[in-house]
Amino acid sequence: MLTRAGLAVLDALAVGREATVDDLAASTEYSRAHLYDVLDDLLDIGLLAECREANNRRRVRLAAHPVAEAYRALRLKMGHFEWPELLSPSTLRVCWYLDEPRRIATVAERLGVTRQAAYEAIAPFKGRAMLSPDGPEYALREGLAPLSSFARAVVRHEHLSRARSLAPSATVEWCDPRRALVTVQTAADTDALTGAPDWQVTGLARFTDYDLQFFLGDEPAFWYAPDDDGPDRSLTPAEVVAHTLCVDSGSRRVSYAMLLIEAIELDRTALTETAQWYGLDAAVAAMAQWLDTASDPPESSPVPLPSETAFESLEAQYGLA
Repeated sequence: MLTRAGLAVLDALAVGREATVDDLAASTEYSRAHLYDVLDDLLDIGLLAECREANNRRRVRLAAHPVAEAYRALRLKMGHFEWPELLSPSTLRVCWYLDEPRRIATVAERLGVTRQAAYEAIAPFKGRAMLSPDGPEYALREGLAPLSSFARAVVRHEHLSRARSLAPSATVEWCDPRRALVTVQTAADTDALTGAPDWQVTGLARFTDYDLQFFLGDEPAFWYAPDDDGPDRSLTPAEVVAHTLCVDSGSRRVSYAMLLIEAIELDRTALTETAQWYGLDAAVAAMAQWLDTASDPPESSPVPLPSETAFESLEAQYGLA
């Protein structure tokens, strides 16, 4: 996660200038010794680029990177805020959830922290008209969309860096501050994540747990959720459905997800509650409505639903008709 010192360096370089360690020490008030460590970290994760001057003196600038670009956009639109003073790693994690009104207790539960810690994370925003509404639910006010974008860029990059340290072909399909859904392109990367702590196979490859076997034309998806109710917690069927749709919401995957819902008579409340966290509310609602009414799909469906005949054929193929 981006530290306060790292954010101070981004802020100092956000206007497009280059700087030496001495320049940054003067503008950020961090020691040169500490800044050397900070710069090494930012260079390692690709946020900075550097060149060497005479006497091997380092000069750095922001790289073309999603996190750097998101911070540039934030500072350009809302440069009157002292972001390095307002934002901490914990604040950015809470901000991920404040794109819509949410109760702090809900945010704290998702983050695995206490309510007090979540309240402390947003304390710098109070009194600055940055939250609307201001309790019992909280959200970033509409004009702070660039802050939400920056928080999401930081979180996404953290997950991408972690995944690619094990599986270089990894792509993040969905994430929140604690969890990530990734896909990979090579068998070697599949092997690497299969044997890694905190990673589980998910999506279509998980349907075998429910006696549904499909041909996988590519590598399976993986779910990262350390300490999420314990290291041995099994994925719920609703999560498997959500992960399947996040990876691919094409007609085949939608039909397969619907088949799983039908096969195990998946509880609609659990399915709906899970879908909300993945931004799949409309898609899952349309799928559930189709299953409950058994009618041909409307033209305005958010996902490609099967025809009644096609779905009956699929059910018969897997012995569910």
